[in-house]
Amino acid sequence: MSRQSPFVIELSDEDRDLLEAMVRRRTAERRMVLRARIVLAAADGEENVSIAERLEVALNTVIKWRKRFFEEGMDGLADRKRSGRPRTFSPSGRR
Repeated sequence: MSRQSPFVIELSDEDRDLLEAMVRRRTAERRMVLRARIVLAAADGEENVSIAERLEVALNTVIKWRKRFFEEGMDGLADRKRSGRPRTFSPSGRR
């Protein structure tokens, strides 16, 4: 039994154009393309379960990005800063 998501996505023409361009761009990061596809499918009224199955990702992944876009818009699709010390690399390899 599927249930309707409380996070209903309604895209402006500008946001839809940006997301569709991201999906088409060959140099875009794979994770950003996936996030854009999730949001576009959600905006088209597709349920989380069917998005997850079609894109072959976990249901929690779809829920996470749908919610973040609903709450934060396009900025929500970007990676957040991570806590802790950043990795450092030396010229000869990983430190």
